[in-house]
Amino acid sequence: MPNRLADQSSPYLLQHAENPVDWYPWGEEALTRAREEDKPIFLSIGYAACHWCHVMAHESFEDQRTAALLNDNFINIKVDREERPDIDGIYMKATVGMTGHGGWPMSVWLTPDEAPFYAGTYFPPTPRHGMPSFRDVIKTLAGAWHERRDQITATTERTLLAMRDISAGDGANAGGVDPATIEASAIVGQLAQHFDATNGGWGSAPKFPQPMALEFLARHVDDAEDPRPRNILDKSLTAMANGGIYDLLGGGFHRYATDAEWLVPHFEKMLYDNAQLARVYLHAWQVTRSNRFRDVTREILDYVLREMRHPRGGFFSWEGKNILHWVADPDVLSAEWDVDPEHVARQLREIRKRLWHEREKRIKPSLDDKVLTSWNGLMLAAFAEAGSTLDEERYLEAARSNAAFLLDTMRTEDGRLQRVWTERQGSNLNGYLEDYSHFIEGLLALYQATFEYRWFAAARDLADVMIDRFRAEGGGFYDKTTRCHRATPWRAPCC
Repeated sequence: MPNRLADQSSPYLLQHAENPVDWYPWGEEALTRAREEDKPIFLSIGYAACHWCHVMAHESFEDQRTAALLNDNFINIKVDREERPDIDGIYMKATVGMTGHGGWPMSVWLTPDEAPFYAGTYFPPTPRHGMPSFRDVIKTLAGAWHERRDQITATTERTLLAMRDISAGDGANAGGVDPATIEASAIVGQLAQHFDATNGGWGSAPKFPQPMALEFLARHVDDAEDPRPRNILDKSLTAMANGGIYDLLGGGFHRYATDAEWLVPHFEKMLYDNAQLARVYLHAWQVTRSNRFRDVTREILDYVLREMRHPRGGFFSWEGKNILHWVADPDVLSAEWDVDPEHVARQLREIRKRLWHEREKRIKPSLDDKVLTSWNGLMLAAFAEAGSTLDEERYLEAARSNAAFLLDTMRTEDGRLQRVWTERQGSNLNGYLEDYSHFIEGLLALYQATFEYRWFAAARDLADVMIDRFRAEGGGFYDKTTRCHRATPWRAPCC
């Protein structure tokens, strides 16, 4: 029998609708029952593309014995972190504070008033690699709740203090920024110091693209006195585009590489990653005139149009084995083979096209078909800017269609934004600050690309709503609406 998740909009929650676990979505029904029955809460947070979320679901949440233990001892709540980043953010701080690391699936046990007292990420069905089994954790925590409540109370108090310290650190610079920390040369120096000169990018395995750092470098490429921005930008973007993290057949970047060489990807493509990287490669083409960077921009956007676009104009949240990568640039190959470079490029394009057609015959990865306002705003800006810069009318039409879709479906009658839309349930969940800011940015990018006044007017109207709902009295903005009355360091806002 389906549980309470069966009527939810989130594809992630719907994946758990047939679990024997008596899941609740986050909301007053579950929280009230926990308080009335004096039962602790088991909070499980993940997202549809999360590999280990699927593993834990299969090993534990689909298991009758495990489900019975959860149902007997806890009120069980499932949350999609992409729909509710507010809840995820609060309890991620608690998880990191308790364990020293975070990740998904995130498993947090709460008192009935939502204060965390134990946390972790993935738990295996049997003890291994120093990790206790999930059933053993359940039994131990259930026993502690009934027999050692004073220890749980002490733990929640320590956790609350730690979360207050983290929150204080987050807001330490809210009153202003030291100008020395934003000196361009100092930032370039920091980026250069930690740059991976062998493979491009920063850090080791797992290795993530860093679009904001790359954007910064693109804006300082023309500094004649410092060649480092151009060198770091070119090395990083070329290595990423040639590596397995980039889909050489279908276009688009996977979320990160599992190695330092960008070769082996974590097989999921996120809309917000590709939106940011499309603009990075576009801006890099503008300042370097590297045709490879221009081509990557086009391939990303063409992939999104082909596989991640709803017929009404919205963009889906993700799509996710052969690992193809460039072993040498076409210019190098043409020199080795003594063949015209354009002939090599044509041959490579034909090979990639044939391989893509063969791959299309396979069963495709699953698709998270929800539309998130904030991520769509990022992709809207990418399409608008690319359409104008590359003189590509179909990109501008995609941007117009997306903007119209969001304005038609994601706004309430009083002008507020909703966060998520699905074909099944339409739009729901009040928008967060990021939904307003990213969508406003996308609308302004579309206005700059087309000079069609309606996009500017819509951006201005949304900015008025954003200021009214999110502005803090002492300056700055809240992530969530100021209308909430239950927010504390451990309690998620009511809205």
